[in-house]
Amino acid sequence: MQTLISYLKVCMQLAKLITPKKIKALHGLKWTFMVLILTAFSPVFSQDNSPYSRYGIGDIVPSTNIVNRGMAGVSAGYIDHMAINFNNPASYSSFQAYREKKSKKLSSGRAVLDLGLNFENRTLKEPSVAQKFTTSNALFSYVQVGVPLRQNWGLSFGLRPVSRISYKIIRNEVLKDPATGLPIENASTLFEGDGGSYLASIGTGFSLFRREKKKLEEKLSVGFNGGYLFGEKDYSTRRVLINDTVEYYKANYETRTNYGNLYFNAGVQYRLPLTEKMMLTLGAYGNWAQKLHGSQDRLRETYVYDDNLGNVRLDSVSDLRNLKGKVELPSSYTVGFMLQKFAIPNKEGGWMLGIDYNKQNWDNYRFYGQSDSLQNKWELRIGAQISPVPKRNYFSNIAYRFGFITGPDYVKVGKKLPQFGGSFGLGLPIGISLQAPNQVTFINMAFEYMKRGNDDNILRENLFRFSLGFSLSDIWFVKRKYD
Repeated sequence: MQTLISYLKVCMQLAKLITPKKIKALHGLKWTFMVLILTAFSPVFSQDNSPYSRYGIGDIVPSTNIVNRGMAGVSAGYIDHMAINFNNPASYSSFQAYREKKSKKLSSGRAVLDLGLNFENRTLKEPSVAQKFTTSNALFSYVQVGVPLRQNWGLSFGLRPVSRISYKIIRNEVLKDPATGLPIENASTLFEGDGGSYLASIGTGFSLFRREKKKLEEKLSVGFNGGYLFGEKDYSTRRVLINDTVEYYKANYETRTNYGNLYFNAGVQYRLPLTEKMMLTLGAYGNWAQKLHGSQDRLRETYVYDDNLGNVRLDSVSDLRNLKGKVELPSSYTVGFMLQKFAIPNKEGGWMLGIDYNKQNWDNYRFYGQSDSLQNKWELRIGAQISPVPKRNYFSNIAYRFGFITGPDYVKVGKKLPQFGGSFGLGLPIGISLQAPNQVTFINMAFEYMKRGNDDNILRENLFRFSLGFSLSDIWFVKRKYD
């Protein structure tokens, strides 16, 4: 936590240095953001158990905002000045900024605070066993702030989880004499893991060129995110030998690793008007392979349990501290497009249709020089949004989103682990207050179903995720006028 707080202070100072004086009006928002961060990743409740999180860096957390999740995560060509697409930093160039008519200088801009919350329900089942096991958890998904620096130039910073590790498995077995094949004693083994990784980042996006075409704006934008990726992996194996009802031997094997380093990714978007009402946006983003610096503790011990003292060490077979090493994460890229028809109030509705293709080279993953049961991963995402004819009726102003995703998981235990799912989302506008007419708030919801594995795999996993997002925006830097 101390590392997290230190990095947040650096981010705030950096944002303060590179932001124009007018943006100092965000001082209050800064502390709001800090408060949210400090509570963001403390689970509301947690009873999670995913054996597949044992591999790699754990279960990969969705990297998109709630709006995109309603469309299966389509984000390469997505642009919305009311939500922050932190996957593709080129989208930061589209934050709303307003210029003075005469001087053309920045007069005001729309700042956005975007945050999300996840509720997950996971069902685990062995194909050959009728019994199911269900777990659930709830935790914050991300906190992100976006501000325009100039017209066609924006800044964004935030914090989000990248992966989670949470599993607890008990295996009971009968040990046999290798010579006779007769049972000699019972053994109980507890496999337990905890941890995860997080990304604190700050980025900027700007337009390289823009021009009016078909009464819309054609432009090419690029963007970059930089930050600090950090996390922890804590794996333990506790083994107990039992003779009749007496536990006569207990052993603990534990490995705890902390890691972190700088992180970078980049993106590009090209907006091309097709007609006066229709826009095509081509997009791509990706990251280079990352090498994280690790510090590892390894403990091998035997112990006994005391009612007053708990686990008491008998013998330390091995106790190594602060072992240095590398955690090597692979490169990845995403390409896609978004085709959009704009809505016309009281006349025509609007819609979006997007497709993304993502590739991650997990064959290159190394943890302290060791590979894992992983494979290269690809995903195909198809998503759409429908906006009815905007009228005074509230339901006509709701955005309805749909999506489908397919592709193998990056974990490979024996055979490939197929994965597919669908999503449904809603964008709910909140009424404008007379006291604050410039404030605009959207509540975004996403309902996702993911199926992991089939009858050919050791374990099938069904995941239902409900995501709740809040996009809050207001006009900042407005110059006061006096009579």
